[in-house]
Amino acid sequence: MALDYIGARELIAMSGKNQRLDILATISGVMIALQARANGELSHRLGNGVQAALISFGSGLAIIAIVALFSPAIKEGARNLRSAVTRREIPKWTLFAGALGGTFVAIQTHVVPVIGVAIYSVASIAGQTAASLLVDRLGITGGGKKQITARRLASAAFTVFAVFISVFDRIEAADLALFAVFLAGVAGAVVGVQRALNGQINEHSHQSYTTSLLNFIMGTTFLTIFLALLIAFGDTELAPLPSGPWWIYTGGVIGVIYIAFTSKIVQHLGVLTFTLFSVGGNLLGSLLIDLISPTDGVRVSWYLVTGIAMTYLGVIVGGVNNSQSRRSTKQ
Repeated sequence: MALDYIGARELIAMSGKNQRLDILATISGVMIALQARANGELSHRLGNGVQAALISFGSGLAIIAIVALFSPAIKEGARNLRSAVTRREIPKWTLFAGALGGTFVAIQTHVVPVIGVAIYSVASIAGQTAASLLVDRLGITGGGKKQITARRLASAAFTVFAVFISVFDRIEAADLALFAVFLAGVAGAVVGVQRALNGQINEHSHQSYTTSLLNFIMGTTFLTIFLALLIAFGDTELAPLPSGPWWIYTGGVIGVIYIAFTSKIVQHLGVLTFTLFSVGGNLLGSLLIDLISPTDGVRVSWYLVTGIAMTYLGVIVGGVNNSQSRRSTKQ
């Protein structure tokens, strides 16, 4: 028990700075909730989810590109990454991780109207946790491999159950379109893989905002092509931009900070532990948003509060054994 405790304390401290990575992962989850609220409202006002996603990605790309022009660190990170690719230390296909983010948003905007946010949340988190276990075992993040133990499996399953409890009062039988539920799980798995690839990119770039810039270039490119195909071969039309409120356009800048955050944290915590803390932060952020600036027809329930408490219990059950799992795999 003492070894488990010491290992956990070592894992969640930033080297030399004693920063709590679990808290940072939780904050990143809150950021997801804030971004979802902004992008969701923008999508509602536009009536076009893919266009809203492209605006979010495009604005994020504009911001990080301007910063990169005046940032020697980001330019150095790009040179480091290019050198790593040249030396074949990192596969070229890894650089397309940002396209996975675009894929996630594309699936999300089409599936949520079919099955609802509640079922989507459960299926997506299930996909994330399953993918996180796999990529941690393969060591894709660049931070070392982690064994798939019974404790980690139980923690992942318990977290999915906690999310199910948090949305239980919003689940309706009419929401159950099985293929759409499957796609929601795929979307979650895509996010898990993207986080792992971003961790690997960040290991070679040594600059988290370089990783963020690359992600936004790839994601914006993917969504531009996807929206163009919808317009050319479907009945999709571009809608005029709404005049406000101002915060509906903050999804891009939140995304820049979020990707830079996660690409660094995932290397140390691993994808599963990061996902568990992030889910808790996401639920906590959703609770605060519903209290302060609720969406029409949304109310705070004890199911959500209970789900948040259960999520962090799941983190305690499985997350504290993370460090020792890594050491055991390396030996």
